[in-house]
Order: sequence, then C-alpha cells, then structure tokens
Amino acid sequence: MKGSMHSIQMRTAMCALLLLGAAGGTLRAAGRGTTTGTTPVRQPTTRSAQQPAPPSVVDHTLDSMRDEMARSRARLAIPIADGGAPVKPYYIEYRLLDLDERTITAEFGALISSTTTRNRLMSVDVRVGNYQVDSSNFIGSEGFSGFLGSTGEVGIDRDYDSLREDLWLATDQAYKEALENLSKKQAFLNRLANAPTIADFSQEATTNNVEPLEVPDWTTRNWEAEAKSVSAALRAFPQIYGSRVTYRLIFTTSYLMTSEGTVMRVNRSLAAIEASMTSEADDGTGVHNFYATYADTAGGLPAPEAVHDALVKAGQELVTLRDAPAMPDYEGPLLVDDTASGSLLAQMLGPSLSGARGPVSMVPQFDEMMERLGGTSEWTGRPGTRVLPTSVTLVDDPTAKQWNGQELIGAYDVDEEGVKAEKVTVVDDGILRQLLMSRRPGPDFDRSNGHGRATFLGDPRPMLSNLFFMSSDATAPEAMKQKFLDACKADGQTWCLEVRRMDNPVLAVGDQDDMSDFIALAASGAATGDRIPLLVYRVYVSDGHEELMRGAQLRGLTLKTLRNLEGVGSDAAVFSFAQNQIEGFGGTALAAFGSADGGVPSAVISPSLLFDDVEVHGPRGEPERMPLVPPPPLN
Repeated sequence: MKGSMHSIQMRTAMCALLLLGAAGGTLRAAGRGTTTGTTPVRQPTTRSAQQPAPPSVVDHTLDSMRDEMARSRARLAIPIADGGAPVKPYYIEYRLLDLDERTITAEFGALISSTTTRNRLMSVDVRVGNYQVDSSNFIGSEGFSGFLGSTGEVGIDRDYDSLREDLWLATDQAYKEALENLSKKQAFLNRLANAPTIADFSQEATTNNVEPLEVPDWTTRNWEAEAKSVSAALRAFPQIYGSRVTYRLIFTTSYLMTSEGTVMRVNRSLAAIEASMTSEADDGTGVHNFYATYADTAGGLPAPEAVHDALVKAGQELVTLRDAPAMPDYEGPLLVDDTASGSLLAQMLGPSLSGARGPVSMVPQFDEMMERLGGTSEWTGRPGTRVLPTSVTLVDDPTAKQWNGQELIGAYDVDEEGVKAEKVTVVDDGILRQLLMSRRPGPDFDRSNGHGRATFLGDPRPMLSNLFFMSSDATAPEAMKQKFLDACKADGQTWCLEVRRMDNPVLAVGDQDDMSDFIALAASGAATGDRIPLLVYRVYVSDGHEELMRGAQLRGLTLKTLRNLEGVGSDAAVFSFAQNQIEGFGGTALAAFGSADGGVPSAVISPSLLFDDVEVHGPRGEPERMPLVPPPPLN
C-alpha cells in the first residue's frame, strides 16, 4: 500500500512498540489510483462541502453498490455437505471512499514537494452467524482479522461495471474469510469454560442520507507560494537545524451501503497546517517544537500573516527551550494550563471513554500489548460510581459545530457505521453515567450512540468527538494561580511546575530514529500514567518569576489522579487534534499523538487543572554528540 513519507515514518516508529510485545494485523490493498506530483497519500476526512459537481460528472457508485448488494444477498451461499441449509451472510456492508488531497511541504522558504492525489478505496465487510455471535471481532493464532473484509483501491472514474467487478470479487473473498473466521472462533469459544456472552453486533435503525455530489475547490489561495512564504519565517533562527511546514487540503465523498438498508453519500473536508522544527541543546540533547492548526475547509485556515506570526513564536520558543536548563527530578504541586489540559485529558481519558468490548483473542500478547500501551478501560463495570470530582461533568457532543465562536472539527451528523450522532453525558457531577459506543456492544451498554469513528475505511471504534470537561465549582484564573502558589508554599517548595503545552512527537519530530525513540518512551509508561510535556516552566514561590525547563516527564498521571483534582479553572481552551488510528496507537493513550495524515478530527474543550502531588523526572540517558561542523548560514 502506498503512503506519504509521514505515514512511512509512523509505521517505522511502530517498530519500537514491537519491543514492548506489540502485535497486530494487516490491511490488504492493491489497485488503481491517480496522482499528480510525487507521492500518493492516504488521508482522513471531516465534514463540510466545497462546490457542486459539474453536470458532466456522473456518479454510478450507488447504483453499482445497490445492484451488487442485491445479487450478493440473493445468491451468496455455500451448500452444506450433509444436506443442511446453505450458510448465508446475515450482514453485508460496502464502504467506499473517494479521496482528493492537495499536499504542499516547504522548508526555510524552499518548496520541498507539491502533490495532488485522487484515489477511490473500498472496504467490504461480510458477516456470517448472527448478531450475537458472528465472524467478526476475533484474533486467531494467525493474527488480527474479522473487523474488515476485503479492502483495496478501485477505479476513479465512478464507472458502473468496473466497480461491480471489484465489489463482486471482494465480496466473494470476504464471505469465504468470514466462514473460516467463524469456524475458528466457534471452536475457540467451545474450549472456554466461561465464553463471553456479549453480542458481537448491535441492531440499529437504518439511515438514508444521500447528499448531492460535490468536488473540491482549492483555488482560493496560492498554496505553494503561501507555504514557501510562511516557512521562510524560520530562517530568522539559525539555531533551528531542521523544519517542515506542511499544508494538507483533504476532500472526500464517503459511501456506505448495508444489507440492513442503510444508504449514505456524504461529502467531507479537512484542512491542516502542521509544522515541525528541531534543534540541539549545547549538551547534545535534542529539542523540538511544533505548530498545528485545523479547519473544516481550506478557506477556514488562518491567513498567511497569522501563520507566519505563529511560526515565529514557535521558533522563539524552541530557541529558548534549546538554552533552557535540564529539568531536575521533582515531586509536588503541578498546574496544567488550559492550553495543555486538552492534550493531557485526551491521553488520560481516551481509552476509558470506550464502552465496546475488545476482540475475542487466541493471542495473549494482544491483551498484554493493549494493557502496556494504556489501551484498557478503567471505567468498564463502573457506571453509577464516582470517577471524577463531584463538581465535574464530562460531555461528548458530535453535534456541536462551534464553541465560543471557534470551529469544532470533531463535529459530524452520522458516524461511520450509519448511526446518528448523539450528545452523550459521560460523567455527571462526578458520577459515570454513559460511555461512548459503536455497534460493538460492551459489558455495560449494548447499543450504539453514534460514536463509531474512523478514517481511511479503518475499523470504526468508539472515539471522542468534541469532548467538554466542565466544573460547577471552577476557580478564576488569577485565583487558580494563587491557589497553585499557596500549595507550593504549604508543600515547602522553593518553586513548582506549570505546564503550558503537551508534546506530540508525531508532529514535532521529523527524524525517523528520533520519532521511534519518543514513541517508545511514551509507550513504555502509557499504562502507568507517564506523560510528555513540551513547555514546562519552573515558577518561583518568592516572586512568581518563571523559567522554562527542558526534558521533563510527568509520572503517574492516571485517572485516579483526575478523581482527586485539587482545582479546576474557569478558563477553557479548544485543543484540536487528529486521533491516531494506526495499529498500536488507536484505542490507547498514544491515540492523542496523530496528524491530519490519517488521523480522526477531534477536539477537547477543557480548563486549567491543578494537581496536588505529581512526580516529574528529568532527562535520562546520554545525549548524542553535537554536529562536528556548524550549520551553513541561511542567506
């Protein structure tokens, strides 16, 4: 399967997880596509349209899907040798993604690459058995299988006959694999003393939502000239060794058809600017920073002047971080600003928000991997109990389009499984009331609430959309800072720590080896609450002056620490990000480390948080030797 350089680096970084016992499966893809430029790219989607398709564009996709679906429902069956009733699928699903993407990358004012990509990708899911026990949700001895049937690329011209041919072959393959999976799964379940009784698939109301066909319009700005211009802002910092500024303009038309009767065609778009920058401190320790902004449409991205100023600020932060002292070990009060709390909460809460059960697995390493990566829910079996402070309410609302005038990129109307999106009050006054659900039931809830999310035809899983963390006993920012300083004094500290921003190594680190190191570091402590901040300040109790530190690692920030927060601010900020769904990331604490290149658009709206006692470690290990020759001047 073809992918962008960033996707290749992400998959290489996953090699570090293999050291932790990671195991996973594969997606199969081969076929046809078209690319203008250098590298075809696989991408995610979010909502919003561009412009109506011209009359010359005729879309036979739904007709082809409908006719092949009818034929498969009527004729797909394998006779039983002893004369029993033929085994027929109880559920067939066709998903198709029509993907257009414009990607521009620049460095220090020079254009690195510019590509325009068009691909159409399909996924066929065939299930045999019944809603209670079927061929899905199973990991056999050969590895992961059963969530998706056959996947691959199809013709880009929306041709009726070509697509039917592809669907026919893929349906046949998926059906035969489903029969084999169900046989293995039933044999494994029969060996268990206490086989799971939770259903494999929930029955939901069907959806009929066919939007008019639309096509992208990216002519509003000169994107290549803009990428070159804004990336040149970092030429002012000779201390920066490497940088990348990438514009991603993504437009998709998603199709869904099921044997239950759901029919959908939905147009969606996402635009992003993601920039990384790296340097080294005088002792050889690598340092980095990043900038990221997202919008529903290309026109919603910030003006070039605003992007230029943001990159200058990020460059200044990196230069300051480069010269900052290394963080010593510390234990005491910790203030997390609203600009950092969204990322932190995404890491801490993400895995426990899902109410779906995991797959039936013959491979114990899978469960071990998920546990090590913080991918097990701490809230399973706990509805009705207190999980957060009694003043806190946690709501996930995919129907919210804006907050305080700011766009929320996690909004959608219908999820990837064709279920209408619902606002879900997960926690009310500290008490766990509900969990996010897809069509995969769980121990506590058995119906979907429209949170089955995915991109690039991935396996829909329960994911946050727009998550609101609110408190009825919030403290004003000035009072929150004073409360923090008072806690420092009471603890006998000369200084305490304030986190202004959390790290995202997927966006910030450009070097493949460095990314692997950071991912391995984050993965090794994900289950025990190790978190990596980016901008951490030492705040002195005597006069309140601040000093930036580098190399800090937060320890032990688990859901138990959230349950006993010392304070919650009345301020709030929107943290927009793309949830990572790559194997080994999706469904774990590492899902917060994503990019627009394959991530699921999401947002967390959260205030500043005060923790009474947090352990913080400084950098460990020996830094690498500095370059022998200084960098060349940027004229």
